[in-house]
Amino acid sequence: MIDQQLRKIIQEAYSAFLNNRGLKARYGQKMMIAEVARTLGAIKNIDLQSGEERSGHICVTEAGTGTGKTMAYLLASVPVAQQQKKKVIVSTATVALQEQLILKDLPQLVTDAGINLTYGLAKGRGRYFCVSRAEKTLESQNELGQIALYEDEVAAKVDQEVLAEVKALLSHYASGDWDGDRDDLKHTVNDQVWRLSTSDHMQCTNRRCSNFSICPFYKARQELDKWDLIVANHDLVLADLSLGGGTILSAPEDTIYIFDEGHHLGTKTTGHFSYSLRLKSSLRWLSRAGRNLNKLLNDSSEHIVLGDYINKLSNPLADMERNLQDWQTLLQGLLADKLSGAQDRYRFAHGVIPEELQLVSHNFAHAAERVVLKFEQIVDLLKEGMDGELADIPKEIGERWYPQMGVMLSRLQMMYGLAKSYSIPDHSGRSPTARWVSRVDGSDGMDIECHSSPVSAADTLKENLWKQCFGAVITSATLTALGRFDRIYADLGLPPDSPCSIHISPFDFQHVAELCVPAMREDPGKPDLHSAELAEYLQALLPQEKSALVLFSSWRQMRYVIERLPDNIMGNTLAQGDLAKHEILRLHRERIDNDEQSVIFGLASFSEGVDLPGKYLTHVIITKLPFGVPDDPVDATYSEWLESQGRNSFEEWVVPMASMRLTQATGRLLRTESDKGKITLLDRRFVTKRYGKQLLAALPPYRRNFS
Repeated sequence: MIDQQLRKIIQEAYSAFLNNRGLKARYGQKMMIAEVARTLGAIKNIDLQSGEERSGHICVTEAGTGTGKTMAYLLASVPVAQQQKKKVIVSTATVALQEQLILKDLPQLVTDAGINLTYGLAKGRGRYFCVSRAEKTLESQNELGQIALYEDEVAAKVDQEVLAEVKALLSHYASGDWDGDRDDLKHTVNDQVWRLSTSDHMQCTNRRCSNFSICPFYKARQELDKWDLIVANHDLVLADLSLGGGTILSAPEDTIYIFDEGHHLGTKTTGHFSYSLRLKSSLRWLSRAGRNLNKLLNDSSEHIVLGDYINKLSNPLADMERNLQDWQTLLQGLLADKLSGAQDRYRFAHGVIPEELQLVSHNFAHAAERVVLKFEQIVDLLKEGMDGELADIPKEIGERWYPQMGVMLSRLQMMYGLAKSYSIPDHSGRSPTARWVSRVDGSDGMDIECHSSPVSAADTLKENLWKQCFGAVITSATLTALGRFDRIYADLGLPPDSPCSIHISPFDFQHVAELCVPAMREDPGKPDLHSAELAEYLQALLPQEKSALVLFSSWRQMRYVIERLPDNIMGNTLAQGDLAKHEILRLHRERIDNDEQSVIFGLASFSEGVDLPGKYLTHVIITKLPFGVPDDPVDATYSEWLESQGRNSFEEWVVPMASMRLTQATGRLLRTESDKGKITLLDRRFVTKRYGKQLLAALPPYRRNFS
């Protein structure tokens, strides 16, 4: 139970916030503050060595739009953390919410609620420009032994247009016009350009880098240890946990985690622990790796230990090449009739790998493990050389080779992870791992890429997060599926006794929003015919719309419609992919402010994290019910597993997930209590299929207009 002193602090902070903002207390917000404070305030300091099962330290709360959930969890969690001397990490899935926290909610918590708090935003290294990486790219054009992720993706001679973009980024940063944060660029940057302009923890030489004093990443990180509250994203939290916790962020046992947009945590986790391996390009890569090791050996011939490590890599590297060649030959035979024509992907049923492929994978993994261990030793020696601790390794050699060996080590770890996944069957009783292969057509012919991904985050989060953290809050406007929490508890592996609650939005949905399902000739089950009708429907509808958001189910569908709409409509349309998301939203608001028409075309990423209140959005058009892609390997393997247990995957997985996505999409319309507008769903299955009634029942009570 929360103690009286803490209760008083939270109540006074909430009252001050309401008074200073001129607001009245919202029932849902009050209840959420009480729920979060009651859970976190009752946690006692933990002994991770005891091995005892933990419970009651996590709460799950769905708070509809307009509830004021962000301020609710801040008001409840920060005083608890300060009393217990813990840090708070607020983790989100979108940049938009991070910006809202940093620019609006946290300043209000300090100035209006009177809570003394330091805070800041932490992003992964990959979001920041690396001056040294860009300089080396321009100086060498990738000819100094740098090894690309895949050789067929970045040629030895970098395209001049790509180099020009890297040079422009360097100039942009040097002029002071840009802070080096990828998210702050006004234009989208091609991934190939960005790969040549950023770094990771295996390449970065840290304080030994000549550009360390002007490094955007370290500038952003200087204050991290001093902050009481850190705003991060799910990927960064997961990266920290994969390193054992406490390496990048604060240690889990000293942290209260707030996972806002918590419905994304499961998908982010499975993606983070996925592996891939291209066979042909990896064979070429291993050959180049051997040549680069010989160059390093020549550069550091006087260092006996380093030379010994490199020489001992000869046999296991040869074993890796031989086993990888066997792997490629075997798969080419097994998949000769499965990866032909239009079929470019093959999934192993139930994630089970054929016995002969398991054996080859096992042999490869055994050799790869030995290589990884030696590479780790080489990287450590080079790091010591940069620090001046090994006089017989000149500092410049350490600086030159440490980043390259770091890149190679990361690649080897990925290869080892994939091979290990293919060689070890899943534990019985646990959710399986999805395993599949795909055909990659490149300039030098076909390659085969092997993939592996867990279908559920439950076990990973249970072991690495829920058992370790001091406390946690999972929240979102959409956590329930078809009105129940079952799906989120199963997906995230949450302790079954974790308290959960729903705080309904205060909006008057019935009077301010209309849900329309017009008569449509074509069923989305016939995608070409349905897309043609969409183009026809939108051509008639969009000229009448002042501010609209059209949500498509796929790139293919969106491009099909764009190609068939006249210039007078497309001239007022901002399409995802043409500009960065934040720039699309900025231009959209600018057009509306200038009393111009503006329509946004977007995919799933625009169905949430988009905040366009009032006049900025009066019509949300959803082209198709948001079911998952039928042949997605991860979803298909999970559905298969459910069916093998005698469960109905469509009712238990497919429909609930569609329900969550549909609620998110419709939620773009009403952002404040004064908003009003219309939602149009161009999918007749919503009213003709039995599951449509379930989806409708889970939506807010919009006024209905079904043709």
